[in-house]
Amino acid sequence: MAEDGAEVYEARGVENPRIVDLVTYDADAREVVLAILERRPWNGGRPQLEEHEEKLNSYFGYVLDGHLGRQYPQYAGLRVRIELRCPEAPGPREQPFFQAAEQYAASEGLRLTVAVTPDPFADRAPWE
Repeated sequence: MAEDGAEVYEARGVENPRIVDLVTYDADAREVVLAILERRPWNGGRPQLEEHEEKLNSYFGYVLDGHLGRQYPQYAGLRVRIELRCPEAPGPREQPFFQAAEQYAASEGLRLTVAVTPDPFADRAPWE
């Protein structure tokens, strides 16, 4: 909330590590899904991967430190999938980073997946 009492909405997307972009439940997989939204094409550049690293670390902390279960008690104790939603699959330069992130996630009991979708923000909130 802003000082004047108005609600403040932050932009979603990988560029903003302060928020979880989207929390949903996949009933078929019986998993809580924390989506990371990336609208940009892959450029193999260090700044883009550093943003992903910061965002993933934020998500890992959100789950592993118990914030997810406190904020959404109905999801406490359920399996968690972190899903990167992007318009194209990560390229060969990005693959090693995401493979390492998948391994780390697995070591903590989480899943990390990539979902290629034409519009990662298709289910965006009305204020965006």
